[in-house]
Amino acid sequence: MSDTPAWPWTLLKAMPKPDLLALLPVLLAFACTSAAPGDAGAVCAPGPLIVVGGGGTTPEIQRATLELCGADARVVVIPQASAVEDRGVASVAMWRAAGFAEVLLLDPLEPEAATTAIAQADLIWMPGGAQSRLMAALKEAGLDEAVRARHRAGAAVGGTSAGAAAMSEIMISGKPDPASLVAGAMPAREGLALWPEAIVDQHFTARGRESRLLTAVLDHPERIGVGIDERTAVIVTGSELTVIGEGHVIVIDARRSTVEAAKTGEAQGARDVILHVLKPGMRFRWED
Repeated sequence: MSDTPAWPWTLLKAMPKPDLLALLPVLLAFACTSAAPGDAGAVCAPGPLIVVGGGGTTPEIQRATLELCGADARVVVIPQASAVEDRGVASVAMWRAAGFAEVLLLDPLEPEAATTAIAQADLIWMPGGAQSRLMAALKEAGLDEAVRARHRAGAAVGGTSAGAAAMSEIMISGKPDPASLVAGAMPAREGLALWPEAIVDQHFTARGRESRLLTAVLDHPERIGVGIDERTAVIVTGSELTVIGEGHVIVIDARRSTVEAAKTGEAQGARDVILHVLKPGMRFRWED
């Protein structure tokens, strides 16, 4: 990528101290138009999503991501879902070993440098931890919109576990309180809205989260629920997902169901909820 702009540390060294957050639209447009043909950033339309259910990003998922983005893609790792001291280091090593030449770890999440890095990224990767912690860190640094804007400009965004859950606009976290299948028991938190049509849940079968996701879907029947098993991913392009990896993906679709009205704290009820059980290689479209 010798014809593309320098990485953020070069830019920041050469520039005076600008308000990079205010310059975000210009940076994003420049990164999009300056990328080489075939790069993820060269296509100014929403990029693909690589949504992993946790438990390990398998070699198959890594290869698919490399093929999707190209080995010369610039990868940015945003590890703030985790609280461990060396957060993100394993992800950097994984993507370098997978074949990506340029991988940058954004920790600490310094707003100016991070804004520039995100604006030039072809793949933004969010490892596991707690999705609420990740969203709080992005919002505190003023970078949640930077991620959304870069995705709209064509960059791929991927994440595992907490990073997968944060893809939703309606983000779920924790256990239903007071119980499953009770209206309002699964509080809706704000995610990145990269996949606004879906509510994503992860570690799905291993942690028995079927009722958790169903509770959230019945509160928001206009969204599809997507439960992803460990060591499994969905590749989202346009209005279609493709399953890869080792497990299953469960899609709960109540959009055409009869959902009984229920006040907060009352039992939920519905008729004709559709359940799709997808194994690797299967696809699902949520728009005709």
